[in-house]
Amino acid sequence: MALPPPDPKFDLRGVGAEVNCLHFSCNVSEPCPPLLFSGSSSGQIHVWNLSTRRTNTVLNGHDGKSILWIHTLSDRERLMSQGRDLQICTWNLGEGRNEVMETIPIDSVGFCRCSLLNTDCCLLAMPGTESSQVQVMDMESQKVISSMTPSTNDKLGMAMCMKLWQPKSGRSPLLLVGYEDGSIGLWNVLEHRLMSRHIFHKEPVMSLDFDCDYAKGVSGSSENILNVWSLDEQQDLKIYKAQELINPGIADVRIRQDKKILATGGWDYRIRIFGWKKMKPLAVLQYHSATVNCVCFSDHISPEERLLAAGSKDQKISVWSIYAKT
Repeated sequence: MALPPPDPKFDLRGVGAEVNCLHFSCNVSEPCPPLLFSGSSSGQIHVWNLSTRRTNTVLNGHDGKSILWIHTLSDRERLMSQGRDLQICTWNLGEGRNEVMETIPIDSVGFCRCSLLNTDCCLLAMPGTESSQVQVMDMESQKVISSMTPSTNDKLGMAMCMKLWQPKSGRSPLLLVGYEDGSIGLWNVLEHRLMSRHIFHKEPVMSLDFDCDYAKGVSGSSENILNVWSLDEQQDLKIYKAQELINPGIADVRIRQDKKILATGGWDYRIRIFGWKKMKPLAVLQYHSATVNCVCFSDHISPEERLLAAGSKDQKISVWSIYAKT
């Protein structure tokens, strides 16, 4: 008999609003505690101490407008946040501070989350001034190095989600963008060129993630289909597998850093876990009483443990330890 799905390791309460986004910062040496950052619909960012399971501090910098995305920079003394106030904020959290160092204005009124690439240089992909446009900014110079706008003949609708990544070969970073028409496009950032595009969904692409080691990605929409796709040697997007779900609506999807499993957050209040290699369903986690808006895997807490966090419209964050050993 299959084992029943586990309960959460613990939950975090007290946000007082819908939880929209999450980001772990656990790969630190003692005595620094592992942290989890959460962004809410009330414009607050909670910094959770995972050792005490309590809030260290609460950041307010988006004029009460919903937080869409949060991410630490090379060290967790600097945090970036994107809000519905059309601002991207960079926070200084060093030595107990909680101040906004700088802001970047954006013109998009949609729900497309930014994507950060921390390699030799720090690049930020963000929604552009036009609905289908996306831009990439060099964070050191604060200059936009690429604006990517589809042809006027392509009616793609708004950019809905994106993933910026650096291929093993080639100089230019690449950007995957999910659009309102259900398609996913692959852009060469430095050449501002659409390399490939394929319609994978009948509805807008709500979320996507990409495994650059195996050139394989996954995306979800309001449908009951989780689509897995790949890039061939010519950098063309191809369908790989369509995984049917019982209920429609995938709000978020994330591949764990070790490329062993992936998690989805659903409109049906459930978190689903799949084996990434063959998309084998592994578990359905039930805890929340409303849509699961976001899921996030931790970086290492210890060699034996990895955590999964989920944030929900029910104002709670669940933290799970599942398939932890790698």
